[in-house]
Amino acid sequence: MNPSQDGPSSPLFVPVELPEGAPLNEALPSTASASMRARLNDAPAGACVCWGVPFDASRSVVVDDHAVTLGWAASRAPWVVVMHTTDIAPLPANADGLYDRRPGPGRLGERAAEYLFVYADGQEERIPILRQRQVGMFERGWGQCCFEAVAHRKPHMWDTLTDHPREGIDWGASQTRSAMPDLGPWTSWLWAWANPRPDVPLVGLRIEPGAAMLVLSAVTFGSCRSHPLRWERRRKAVLRLAEGEEMHLRLDARGVSRHLALDLGQVISAAPRTVYPNDAWGDTYNNAPPEVSASEMLIEYTAHPDARFHLPDGSMIPASELAEGPVSRLSPVASSHQRVRLRVLEARTGRPVPVKLHVHGQAGEYLAPVDRTRLPNPHWYEDWSVDFINPPAHNCTYIDGDTTIDLPLGDVYIEVSKGFEIAPIRRVIHVKRGTRQITLTIDRILPWKEKGWVTADTHVHFLSPTTAHLEGSAEDVNVVNLLASQWGELITNIGDFDGRQTHGSIESGGDGEYLVRVGTENRQHVLGHISLLGYNGRIIAPMTVGGPDESALGDPVDILLTEWARQCRAQGGIVVVPHFPFPRAENAAAIVNGVIDGIEMTSWSNLYNGIDPYSLSDWYRYLNNGYFVAAVGGTDKMIATTAVGAIRTYARLPDGAPFTFEAWKDAIRSGNTFATYGPLLEFSVEGRPAGARLKLGRRGGTVDIQWEIASCTVPMTSVELVANGEIIRKRTVGPRAASGSWSIKVDRSTWLALLIRGRYADRPEMIAAHSSPVMMEVEGRPFFAAADALTILQQIEGSLAYLDTIGTRAEDAAYKRARMTLTAAYRTMHNRLHRAGVLHDHTPSTDHPEHH
Repeated sequence: MNPSQDGPSSPLFVPVELPEGAPLNEALPSTASASMRARLNDAPAGACVCWGVPFDASRSVVVDDHAVTLGWAASRAPWVVVMHTTDIAPLPANADGLYDRRPGPGRLGERAAEYLFVYADGQEERIPILRQRQVGMFERGWGQCCFEAVAHRKPHMWDTLTDHPREGIDWGASQTRSAMPDLGPWTSWLWAWANPRPDVPLVGLRIEPGAAMLVLSAVTFGSCRSHPLRWERRRKAVLRLAEGEEMHLRLDARGVSRHLALDLGQVISAAPRTVYPNDAWGDTYNNAPPEVSASEMLIEYTAHPDARFHLPDGSMIPASELAEGPVSRLSPVASSHQRVRLRVLEARTGRPVPVKLHVHGQAGEYLAPVDRTRLPNPHWYEDWSVDFINPPAHNCTYIDGDTTIDLPLGDVYIEVSKGFEIAPIRRVIHVKRGTRQITLTIDRILPWKEKGWVTADTHVHFLSPTTAHLEGSAEDVNVVNLLASQWGELITNIGDFDGRQTHGSIESGGDGEYLVRVGTENRQHVLGHISLLGYNGRIIAPMTVGGPDESALGDPVDILLTEWARQCRAQGGIVVVPHFPFPRAENAAAIVNGVIDGIEMTSWSNLYNGIDPYSLSDWYRYLNNGYFVAAVGGTDKMIATTAVGAIRTYARLPDGAPFTFEAWKDAIRSGNTFATYGPLLEFSVEGRPAGARLKLGRRGGTVDIQWEIASCTVPMTSVELVANGEIIRKRTVGPRAASGSWSIKVDRSTWLALLIRGRYADRPEMIAAHSSPVMMEVEGRPFFAAADALTILQQIEGSLAYLDTIGTRAEDAAYKRARMTLTAAYRTMHNRLHRAGVLHDHTPSTDHPEHH
């Protein structure tokens, strides 16, 4: 037996001594069930605090077959709280193996005992004590709760295992962030009785036996104003830390924060306060994260009206006093109890449209719709709800355009966005008692969709197709490529792949504007990853090879990226090298072998780094050698801190062509694409778009470049013309729109592409968009860059070396097939170097007589 203490004790209660009792292990009769006797060490005993109520459970009274009378010092307490429980009483089955339907397993309504409260004037108040009403069994099954009593351990919050690794809880349960600990090995039940005659001293209690063996462990008198076990709705406050006090976010095993606790209630969360520029809200930019305070915490709690906050220095603050204003280091935050319908309409149609939504109150507190989490999870492969968190703490969610939300009275601050062509808005709305609906309107102000451009995220994981469709449509992403894959022994989205259905298409019952297609990301830890998008038929498996952390330990390298790519193309799909160029190995062979449709610029969880300059430089080396691959954008979303389409692909359909998934694949294959964090572009050379191949005579010539750029999100700073990996033209531009032209002389084979830089006022400049190139080949001077060609050859050599040495060897036929695939690419590059007379070293496995 042990003292149960789930938090601080309220000074409004006084435990009662029970001299008639005895320690439970002595008081328990031999008629007790074996299960009850076995669980005695789990029963609360000694000085206990349960739900903030103090109890003296050192001496228990057992009522079995005869009445027991308890006496105590006279009290006029308005409340009496009893800690009691009953032994188990399993239901017997009948001859058919069925059960009596009346009482159920908890023996609902069965009279366990009768309590007769005795007054000094000799009168008594008789109360039937019924099972699943005032008392339950010490050991109960799920769903067998009491209607007027609570388990002796109060509900509490707990951290996810990622936030706070610990034993005694599994990963899934920790995701709930909250616990109702009423299914332990021993449950005593707390029942509060409202004394109907508090003006007359109460002097004792007589307990008459009923159908159950009842254990009364403790009695406590209380002087609170209302039912001591009923808490009120959630409220919030701001806690200012004491000078020099370090902020600690982890909760203890009872779910209690070290910074403050409640007696008759519970702290739900204690997090650093987020500080937004409320005074200038409408002038700040979309997704701009708040400052995170190091000295103030936002506290959310639920409590009894007479609850007290307990601070580490021993001081107490009545929660009720916060209604009048700040008290000590606590300041009240307006309660979010005004239920409002919030709608977002598209200006041209007047219809609700999916959007990304953020709402916060005057203290910076995040306000989520009633069907969305208030505590978005920022960790990998956890809680795939429809949320976005811009680190460190800008919380958002996705809605279909019509939602219900609980708001505080006063000003609330709303952010709504939908992709890169619709102007995001930040509005301040004053909520009054009569406010029942808020309607906001957004407008598409950039015409790229009307020009035939469609958007895509080439790389999303873990979401369900329906969730991906909501997030994609809210981000104005026309095509979300949701990729099944494998991570060691973890296989994800595999049940979502069917090789035929495009979610959201007209054929599948959608409107055809926003689509989700499940493909696969096939991976090998050293050789690299490859995304197989939109292929038909059977899944291309295995999805991973060669061991951790992509494949299972012991898996051989029995298939290559190039082979996966060929199979994908044979099944009608397109092939993208994800998060280019890493892992940097066999992607070189796949590009040289001509089986790659696009290379992917990736954002992950950073909206402000822009396109990685090294990713571009590595791509340029292939373009410099004549290997055209289109630029695409994909997020590799695996976590709530990455938004679908944070970086995205724009691909242009042929004039007048209807948008379908097949049409999108053809647009990627054509190469008329750009990858962007926000700015949009159109770009042509001699009237030909990105992806075009021009033939020039031996003398080359002068070509004209036309461009147009615009942005309603990331402010632009400059536009640049890239030729064979070098910036040859640059123009400073305004933040929202620009257009222009250049003429350049071309005397050798050259590719040209457009690059846009941009920046938010408080962030460094970044590469915000990049087009695919136009390839111009001058007769007699083919694309070739010796230094780049040599590095491509070295990557292929490295892939061969891995296959030959430390890669887990597949059966002989598969190994030889893979080696021949790599050797073909190697010979292609090797022969080009020889024809150009470029000296290069060889490894022992690739040496040949011509080098000696």
